[in-house]
Amino acid sequence: MTHDSGIDPNVPPSGTGCAECEATGGWWFHLRRCARCGHIGCCDDSPARHATAHYEATGHPVIRSFEPGEGWFWDYTTSQLYASGPDLAPPVSHPEDQPVPGPAGRVPPDWADTLR
Repeated sequence: MTHDSGIDPNVPPSGTGCAECEATGGWWFHLRRCARCGHIGCCDDSPARHATAHYEATGHPVIRSFEPGEGWFWDYTTSQLYASGPDLAPPVSHPEDQPVPGPAGRVPPDWADTLR
């Protein structure tokens, strides 16, 4: 990854789940991490799309997958996907025992019908 103006590798993630979904009792499909401030938001397939909303509100351009085993980055300003990038402060994903979608107990039975 050559574009690094939106990355602070020293900032830890804000938590283990989408910050806004946690605050409102929502649920998510997959999680994304802001590479500048560590905010954890839900992906665009999730009902609330909080990762993109965070970019739109803050202008922080780069996210990284917060899923176990995934290390890709996405740059909103260039619509570029990068297979890898700089190491970020740990942890690099939500706990492996955290269900997908999640969190446990808040995912509706018809969740697959609600994905974007």
